[in-house]
Amino acid sequence: MVTAQETTLRELLEGAKQYRVPLYQRTYSWTEPQHKRLWEDIRKLAEERVQNPRLTHFIGSLVLAPNPTNGPAGVSQFLVVDGQQRLTTLSILLCALRDHRAQHEEPGHRDRIDQEYLINKWKPAHRLKLVPTQADRPAYEACLESTPQAGGSDQVGAAYRYFTAQLAAGATDSDDPLDLERIEDAVISGMALVSVVAQAGDNVYRIFESLNNTGLKLTQADLLRNYLFMRLENRGEAVYDSLWFPLQKQLNSGELEQLFWLDLIHRHPEVKQTDTYTAQQARLNGLHTEAEIEAEVRRFCRLGGLLRIILHPEEEGDPEVRRRLTRLNAWDTTTAHPLLLHLLDRRAQGAATSSQIAAAMLYVESFFVRRLVVGRATATVGRTLLRVVKEMPTDLPVDEAVRAYLSVGRKYYANDASVRDAVRSIPFYLNGRATQRKLLLQWLEESYGSKEPVAPDALTIEHVMPQSPTAEWRQTLGEDLQGEESFAEAHESLVHTLGNLTLTGYNAELSNSSFLVKRTQLAKSGISLNQEIAAQKRWGRPEIHARADALAERIIATWPGPTEEAGNRSEVPWDLMHKALAALPAGSWTAYGDVAALIGSHPVSVGARLASHPAPNAHRVLQVEGTLSQNFRWPDPVRTEDPFELLRAEGIEFDKYGRASQAQRIGVEELAHLAGMPQQDASKHLSRPRSGRNDPLDDRFVEQLRDLQEPKVAMGTLLVLEAWTNLGGMLFYGSGGETSCFLMARGKEHELGNIWPAAIYPSGKFELVFQHLSIRPPFDDIALREEFRRRLNELPGVKIAAAKLALRPGFPLGVLESEEARARLIEHLGWFYQQTVNFDV
Repeated sequence: MVTAQETTLRELLEGAKQYRVPLYQRTYSWTEPQHKRLWEDIRKLAEERVQNPRLTHFIGSLVLAPNPTNGPAGVSQFLVVDGQQRLTTLSILLCALRDHRAQHEEPGHRDRIDQEYLINKWKPAHRLKLVPTQADRPAYEACLESTPQAGGSDQVGAAYRYFTAQLAAGATDSDDPLDLERIEDAVISGMALVSVVAQAGDNVYRIFESLNNTGLKLTQADLLRNYLFMRLENRGEAVYDSLWFPLQKQLNSGELEQLFWLDLIHRHPEVKQTDTYTAQQARLNGLHTEAEIEAEVRRFCRLGGLLRIILHPEEEGDPEVRRRLTRLNAWDTTTAHPLLLHLLDRRAQGAATSSQIAAAMLYVESFFVRRLVVGRATATVGRTLLRVVKEMPTDLPVDEAVRAYLSVGRKYYANDASVRDAVRSIPFYLNGRATQRKLLLQWLEESYGSKEPVAPDALTIEHVMPQSPTAEWRQTLGEDLQGEESFAEAHESLVHTLGNLTLTGYNAELSNSSFLVKRTQLAKSGISLNQEIAAQKRWGRPEIHARADALAERIIATWPGPTEEAGNRSEVPWDLMHKALAALPAGSWTAYGDVAALIGSHPVSVGARLASHPAPNAHRVLQVEGTLSQNFRWPDPVRTEDPFELLRAEGIEFDKYGRASQAQRIGVEELAHLAGMPQQDASKHLSRPRSGRNDPLDDRFVEQLRDLQEPKVAMGTLLVLEAWTNLGGMLFYGSGGETSCFLMARGKEHELGNIWPAAIYPSGKFELVFQHLSIRPPFDDIALREEFRRRLNELPGVKIAAAKLALRPGFPLGVLESEEARARLIEHLGWFYQQTVNFDV
């Protein structure tokens, strides 16, 4: 016998209660995609509850069983049989919210939230309201107690850092600041769960099985079809044959569901796609006759034909509309689909011309391109485009209305001044999706009007000044250093900017070659972007900035900007800095130059900002050599801690000169990952395994390795690869211009999916893929990843910080020149391989 009732987090946590996650449950495993979805649901619910305070959002079930050890302690104890991921995540979020509100509003929030939702203050023997598994308990207690170890590199710490980063970023958004009271209310009163409580002696596992073993589920489109034809008792067969069946031939099940959702978005932008059937049913309940229902099916059929054109632009008749649809499809985002459907419908109804809707689509394309250029590719884009149809002006032609809507408010439709500033300073290569970055360069090339067509599949993005500079490159850039600027700071500020990037089919051949070699190769290219670079005699800061300025003017001329109402000021994305710093794990640090390169600013400006405006973990930003800035001070006068001692307590190692360990430094690319910038997933670009010396990818990898590394280093690397295959592992290869090699322990055909410990790049890096291992059994267990890190640190010349257990650190291939280092590495790779093949599902 079980009881099931809908409840809220407030009802679950208030009072003397304790929820224990049994030891046999798997450890906390939610990662950023789940955190992000929950956070977006909470933010949306907080906004909606302003108008309807009783509104809730259902997040699933919680299966509980009375703890067999329950006694007369006055605390109701339960075992969490199912739903521990939700309950743990919400508790971690409450810790982050408590700490943020206590720091930025009123210290009393700490005790209030603790006593109401996180601890049983008067029951010391059962103090924690949530008791995670033993493996997760130290990390959770660090968050609960706000110790220096809170927000470590484990999964619990990652969740705490994620929510801390969102709260920090929201606090700096002057146009749309977070209302923290509403957020807290949405979490504790708006998150609805079904609590299923078994009685003593019940078989809770049978209950769990029956809840989850539901078989194939009907799609939202299936449910809506069934509802419509249930309402068509007399006309059902005729309507199906004449309207519904042709509609199903045009669109598959997923596309049908998208159609019904897009139809709702025009009127109710807040509707989630998962609520399509419920919302459509509520709307259709207002229709009373079969004729009205048939008219709706006819309307769906007409809109379906328009969605078909959006998804297959080659079927569009007007060449300019076809070109714009093709480009927006290539951008690979569905957020514009509601607007595109509306535009095509306006034309079909005679309310807009093809030239007007093509112009409107160009403004949307410009909106995407300019946001990417200024480092705002994803910020609020979904919310903006889902609301455009409902909120754009109705007294203007449709193209002008779209531009006017995108131009006002904090939508990041970058004006010309912002584009000019950003192209010089923003690390373009670290922003947006890889496909979008390449598209922008491809479209820039097309803007030259070259008669030689660009073959995009054969091209990759090339850093002219390489990411791993040689002595020759260091000498060139050294001539351009300013004041006390270091080479590392100058290099980071330039290498990933648009002015230093181009398209080439010779990425691997060029790699970190000298500019003289690159210039000769680029001069042979038929690509106009490369001809401009080849015309230069050297390649340093002045040349990169000059090219950036020229590209900025081309972007401005090709993609029209916002209306004058958008203003004429450029912005530094300080909120991005806050997000990255909030996500810095305990036991790590970053440099002013790293932060400056991330946000397209200058180290001095970053230092001045941190000295005058509160920012999370500001004490973890050090000078490039790892020392505290002499000018460091806490913006909050209440804080008096010694930052040096605080960093030491968090796990930073200092040498006798007071310099933090460089192994614990988080560089700009790792900062970009922590800030939530989209990362390219290497697992999507793996090619076939090594199959002997006749494999061209194998040959290409070896050729690049020997071209780019000293003979002893190349030989040492190949010996490690040979040992890996002798262990039973496989070698897979990346499909990029630089042929990377992946040490594969399991292929994707395995029931647990593929897994690999490392990737080798011929340009000189042995990369450990902890980020990928964190979601691949058995190394989703942080204890195994930590053991692997400890083993690797036994290699001479290798020191990987614990704070990087969720990132992709590495060491130079030069380490493998040593016979001792190779022997130890092979031993530890053997350990890794045995852990994967002997893992019992």
